[in-house]
Amino acid sequence: MVSKTGHQQAAGFGGFGNAHEAHEDITAGAVKRIIAEQLDVLMRQQGIDRSELARRLRTSRTELDRLLDPDSEAVTLGTLARAARTVGRKLRVELV
Repeated sequence: MVSKTGHQQAAGFGGFGNAHEAHEDITAGAVKRIIAEQLDVLMRQQGIDRSELARRLRTSRTELDRLLDPDSEAVTLGTLARAARTVGRKLRVELV
């Protein structure tokens, strides 16, 4: 089967030729969701509200809301690392 972009896809099962890419997207989304939840917990433990974290990160509340939104993937690793440092943690990314 050929997709709209002309790339070959595996036949059957509705085009699962991109299953690996879909898995990577799902995994990335899950990781972002976990990080957002961890940041939220650490903020509450340390008594930091969103406005204060935005001030410490020198960013807007809108950008911070994207960072803490578990479903938003529009965040860079640099932003995640800065947020982690702000709550006394490190962001660690590994290839496994």
